[in-house]
Amino acid sequence: MGATKTFKLDELAAAAGVSGRTVRYYVQRGLLPAPQFRGRDTAYDEEHLLRLQAIRRMQDQYLPLDAIQAELARASRAELEQLADGPQPKPMPLPMPLPHPFRSPATRGETVTRWELAPGVELLVSDSAPLSEALVDEIKSIIERQGAAGGRRR
Repeated sequence: MGATKTFKLDELAAAAGVSGRTVRYYVQRGLLPAPQFRGRDTAYDEEHLLRLQAIRRMQDQYLPLDAIQAELARASRAELEQLADGPQPKPMPLPMPLPHPFRSPATRGETVTRWELAPGVELLVSDSAPLSEALVDEIKSIIERQGAAGGRRR
């Protein structure tokens, strides 16, 4: 009989790319089974890691925790492995550019000015909080300096 790998809380969290607090929350919510207690330490196993990886994939697909919990409850180990190792989801498309100016229901009908700071970077400012062109120019220059300095994007 082979020994199964066990993790302490911090080791499991690091392997899954989440915080220890997240692991404890998922146990509390029922997304993860409770860990075994070995003396005063808790011991998590590979099943916990597999479930955490599956949870991350489902969150990447914008599923709420209640739906994830239901999916975890019905999935076999093979299905969890497939889900955990599955392809990254495609990014959601960005919304279409907004006309300048426009009325936004989020601002209760106020007029909002759209400043294009750089390709793909926009600043929306309510006219009830006017923004000076000098400040917009300063923001643009910061963005340009970042681009000229070879600023890396994550």
